[in-house]
Amino acid sequence: MRKLILCADDFAQSAAISEGILRLLEQGRLSATSVMSESREWPVLAAPLRRFSQDADIGLHLNLTHDFSQGEEQVRPLSYWLLASQLRLLSIDKLRGIFLNQIDRFCHHFGRLPDFLDGHQHIHALPCARTALFQAMEQRWTGDDRPYLRAPDLLANPGDDHFKSHLLCLLTHGFSYQANQLGYATPSWFAGMYSLSPEADFADLMEKWLADAPSGALMMCHPGLAANDKDDPIGASRALEYAYLASDRFGEACRRGGIVLGRFNPTLPLSAA
Repeated sequence: MRKLILCADDFAQSAAISEGILRLLEQGRLSATSVMSESREWPVLAAPLRRFSQDADIGLHLNLTHDFSQGEEQVRPLSYWLLASQLRLLSIDKLRGIFLNQIDRFCHHFGRLPDFLDGHQHIHALPCARTALFQAMEQRWTGDDRPYLRAPDLLANPGDDHFKSHLLCLLTHGFSYQANQLGYATPSWFAGMYSLSPEADFADLMEKWLADAPSGALMMCHPGLAANDKDDPIGASRALEYAYLASDRFGEACRRGGIVLGRFNPTLPLSAA
């Protein structure tokens, strides 16, 4: 028996994405989701998501790249953050303020701090941004009950896009070590990266990840209901992911592999599949 964390990213980005995630949580096909707290949808969606807070990890999906058209001055293309972070041109103080605001918006509507933090397009683990994140966490988490963090530098399987996966590991190198040194747990095996193209065979990729994943692994996914959303470039892939995760085929793959989806447990040792 292997216990895995399967996390759906982008909750609250849109109604269709969120409804798909809620249905999969109800079905027991997810064990975590991360919230985009800047969204106008979040105040309405917090209540239905709260129903799952005992059975799933509910985290915060820090955002610097998706424009919710609410005057977010920090929104820039991913290419900007990649270059500026590597050149150390970003203001840590400004980023800390942005992250604190997103943490506070999560808490205001959900009623508590998130179980974990990650980042839209993994921006949380870039240089400068990670320093701002650690500082923001130190300000909001004052006790021993700390959140865990997604560590993109621990990506274990490249999916169908070796270049993107290698680049991600390179740009986020050292994040997990720094987080662990500060006392923040990180699942030690991470997967779910792929091209996000509708031509990709998501079912086949997921079943390969399931076969390889040790107990305690974290896998991300991006499901959602079909919708005509001009602001969502991966909408077609979301619908395909949702269809597979809701299917009997996925349930059978988990049963066949002795896989149970569950919440993160930092004391759970990693073991071979």
